[in-house]
Amino acid sequence: MTFFTNYINLVLIAIVLISGGLLLWPTLQRGGRGGVSAAEATQLINRSNAVVIDLRSAEDFAKGHLPSARHIEFGEIEAKVAQIGKNKSNPVLLVCQTGQQSHKALRLVKDAGFAEVHVLDGGVNAWQQAGMPVVKQGGSK
Repeated sequence: MTFFTNYINLVLIAIVLISGGLLLWPTLQRGGRGGVSAAEATQLINRSNAVVIDLRSAEDFAKGHLPSARHIEFGEIEAKVAQIGKNKSNPVLLVCQTGQQSHKALRLVKDAGFAEVHVLDGGVNAWQQAGMPVVKQGGSK
């Protein structure tokens, strides 16, 4: 009991709790949004067989998209959410140009019953900045 009455021990306990909270804060914030980095998205695609849905316009999709991405425009996501996949336990990765539209579509896809839905933070822009490949109409870049 004397451990908790010593002033130095209380300060050290407070420092540990505060630093632990600060280390967990980014993880807790990201978990609420469902956003993943380009590297994490690659792992989802390769290891978990994630379904990649590109929400951009057909024109932008043709200019370059993630490998194995399926195209469903943002305005059509509510009507076509059933086409995403039959197995609702497979992860779904939503992609747009900057990540903003994907965050808006996140709730619609989750409400449709998909258990694990993620958004590519920064969208295709961040994907390309990370040096990841994009597929164009005839091949890949």
